[in-house]
Amino acid sequence: MRPDEILLTALRLGLALLLYGFLAAVLYFLWRDLRRTSRMEVYPRPEGRLVVVEAGERGPEVGTVFPLQEVTSLGRSPGNTVVLPDPFASSHHALLSWREGHWWLEDQGSTNGTTLNGERIHRPTVVSAGDLIGIGKVVLRLEVGQGQVLD
Repeated sequence: MRPDEILLTALRLGLALLLYGFLAAVLYFLWRDLRRTSRMEVYPRPEGRLVVVEAGERGPEVGTVFPLQEVTSLGRSPGNTVVLPDPFASSHHALLSWREGHWWLEDQGSTNGTTLNGERIHRPTVVSAGDLIGIGKVVLRLEVGQGQVLD
C-alpha cells in the first residue's frame, strides 16, 4: 500500500469512529432523558367544576356550574374562562390551576381580593374539594369527580 492510500484509509476509519461516537452520544442522551421522564410523577387532572353558592347582586345564578380546565381564569372580563359579571370582581381576578396533583388558587392582584373559605389569600394556595372561593360577592364551591364533593 502506498502512503497516500494508508493516510486515506486512516482518515476514513477516523471519520467512521467519530460518526459512531456521535451516534452513541445521541442515543445515550435520549436514553437518559427517557429514564428521567419515566421517573417523573404524572398527576392526571380530575374532573372538576365550580358551582355558584352565592351570587351577589349581578353574579351568575346560584347553582350555575363552570367546568374546570388545567388553568381556569376567573373575573369580570369576557376573556376569562369563568366570567363573573359581579361589579366587585376585577377584570382578571384570580386563577385556578392544576399543578403537582393539586388545585391551586392565586389572586391576580384584584382590587377586592380573593378568599378561600372566608379568608383572604395572599399567595398561591392549595384548594381542596368542597372549599369555597370568594370572587367579589360571588362564592363558588370546588367539586371534584362525578359532581360530588369529595374529601
